[in-house]
Amino acid sequence: MRRVVVTGLGIVSPLGCSVESAWRKLLNGCVGIQRLSSPEYANVPCKVAAPVPRGSTPDTLNPESVASKSELRYLSHAMVYALHAAKDAVEDARWQPAQDAEKERTGVCVGMGMIDLQEVYDTGEQLKRGYSRVSPFFIPRILPNLAAGHISMRYGFQGPNHCASTACTTGLHGIGDAFRFIRHGDADVMVCGGTEAAINPLSIVGFARMRALSTAFNDDPASASRPFDKQRDGFVMGEGAGILVLEELSHAQSRNAKIYAEILGYGLSADANHITSPAESGQGAFLCMERALKEAQLEPSSISYVNCHATSTPLGDKAEMRAVRRLFGKHAEDGHMAISSCKGAIGHLLGAAGAVEAIFTVLACQDGVIPGTANLQAVDEETVGLRLIAGKGCAWERTGKRRIALKNSFGFGGTNASLCISEMVSG
Repeated sequence: MRRVVVTGLGIVSPLGCSVESAWRKLLNGCVGIQRLSSPEYANVPCKVAAPVPRGSTPDTLNPESVASKSELRYLSHAMVYALHAAKDAVEDARWQPAQDAEKERTGVCVGMGMIDLQEVYDTGEQLKRGYSRVSPFFIPRILPNLAAGHISMRYGFQGPNHCASTACTTGLHGIGDAFRFIRHGDADVMVCGGTEAAINPLSIVGFARMRALSTAFNDDPASASRPFDKQRDGFVMGEGAGILVLEELSHAQSRNAKIYAEILGYGLSADANHITSPAESGQGAFLCMERALKEAQLEPSSISYVNCHATSTPLGDKAEMRAVRRLFGKHAEDGHMAISSCKGAIGHLLGAAGAVEAIFTVLACQDGVIPGTANLQAVDEETVGLRLIAGKGCAWERTGKRRIALKNSFGFGGTNASLCISEMVSG
């Protein structure tokens, strides 16, 4: 089997728009959640979200630094986020092939969980004023695969061009599918991940009507997202993009590329249970983690960190912990395995969540530091006895040859994925 490694990283997140800065803030316990003060949210019970910081500094997002004014006419916010993160990832990997043969072996696999609902709403309002009021760019702005399309066109990559759109599992499916493309010889290099820009009145109202969002901390936004905590009452909507460059190992070595980590396995499953709620037993989460370990040819005892999906919803966090206990058993209960969730700091980035959090997991493996879970103050009965990391990051000491983690993502419709990520070691 061809081995697959990570050689480039790019991020747009509520903690900032550079990998180094976002990672540092996460480890220091910073939170990127704010109050929704715009009048459009006045009658919505949820008043908190985690937006991408805008501005002209290196750590903020300026759309005009990503695309020209004419290009922005046909780019949605999510596409701009993806292009920004892709630029950083490609530059980080130092992969800008000039030869056609290299471009033909480089692909893109980037998805988004949902289209821009505000774009649809606004266009519907324009249609009421007449046919000619509808922009000819309306459809290109809402197609989920256009983030991948724009990246491939910008760089001339002619390998696989693919888009996973699987709700909140999108970002991890994007990485996992790209991993398989390389492993099975369809490409040597893949630019992959997920993007999402869903903070708008219609999206917030839609999720609020489902009673999925936090409402108990409207006056204290930084405390609203609290994975595993007894007081959790729903997730906080976030936005951003996470893009990784994956590469076949010998290809990366031949050009002396910087290697962050290695992808060892990828597991997928379905809950087959409910349109939004996970199976209470955690069966779907159990299966995808088990399958990722099987592909990696590892025993559960090889894992010393799980970066959980844990969104801060009462049912979801509980089901995932049941799956963790079932799969890892005494290994987890004896404190040999650390557990945390990044969503306390950045909220839930929906289709971008798995990709952004996979970047943090890659960095944890490389740097030997585990990010903590913001706002984790008192755990419920499902997590008693497990080694949950709260607050700031902590050292991750090697207990074997290398540090190995699992990264989980789950989505509406019961779609699940788990990715096995390892510190890169020689041999």
